[in-house]
Parts: sequence; structure tokens; C-alpha cells
Amino acid sequence: MSEQEESQQEPTSTAENGEASEPEPKLKIWVDADGCPRPVKEIIYRAAARLELETVLVANRPLATPKSMYVSSIVVSSGMDVADDWIAERVDVRDVVITADIPLAARIVERGATGISPHGEVYSEANVRERLSVRDFMHELREMGVQTGGPPPFSNRDKQNFANALDRILTRRVQKP
Repeated sequence: MSEQEESQQEPTSTAENGEASEPEPKLKIWVDADGCPRPVKEIIYRAAARLELETVLVANRPLATPKSMYVSSIVVSSGMDVADDWIAERVDVRDVVITADIPLAARIVERGATGISPHGEVYSEANVRERLSVRDFMHELREMGVQTGGPPPFSNRDKQNFANALDRILTRRVQKP
């Protein structure tokens, strides 16, 4: 191996027994991108570049992404929960997932990863269970013909709440060089 190739490899850590071990992978940001507001994506792109974090947008249609070595997108087939399943199968406990989808958020929390809504709510076991109950109740009302309305429009306050939540999570998790 040449000197240049050696210098480009990830550093390895040494295990307690003195043997080299694989470097611990960095956290990854996953974005359930089909319904993610553009301002949220822009905040994520800036964070990915600033902290040099791999970021993957998953959607069932092609997405425009910035030219960045840190941001990529995956197009999954159309269908109910296909993007959610794709993310949930690959997420790791170190990862952060951006989603407004409550069942996906529940799966993320169950796997030990961190989930954040585009409105800045950090999902936990307690609030995900509550949100699932409310979601199911609203679904039942809609099936009975009750007009429940939709969510309020995405606001500047939502954008700020999201930016603050993402910054708090990433600041705690990422060791700056």
C-alpha cells in the first residue's frame, strides 16, 4: 500500500487487548423526504456539509439534491410505507432520522435511533405512543366521516424549532475534530 493510500484510510482504534479495531462509524442522517418541507431539507444540507455527515434522502420519486459529497438520495418503489421500511431496516442507534410519519418514528425509537419531526419535536418512547394513539383516533374519526382538517401550514417558527432541535442533537453526538 502506498503512503498516499495509507493516509487516506480511516484511522483505526486500538482495542484493549492491543489489536487494531475498525473505526466506529459516524452517525448518519436519514430523511423521509417525500413530505419533508424544503426549508427543513436546506437546514439538513447545511448541517451535513458543516459537520461532514453522510445524509441520505429516501423518497419514491427522484429528488433534486445539492452537489455534495455528503448528501445522496435513494429512490424506492412506490407503495405504502416503502420508504419508511427502507429507512427502518437500515437505521442504526447512532443515526438521526427526520420524519413526520409517526409509525416510522415509533420504529426508529424502538431501534434506539433518534427521530425528529420537521417541526422540531424529538421523538421519545412516551410521546411516540401518545402520537400513535392520537393518529389512530383521528383515522377512526375520518373513517366515520368526521372532517378533521389537516395540519397547519409549515411556519418560520417550525423552521426555527427544527433547526434548534437538530443542532442540539448533532452537537451532543458529533465530536468535532
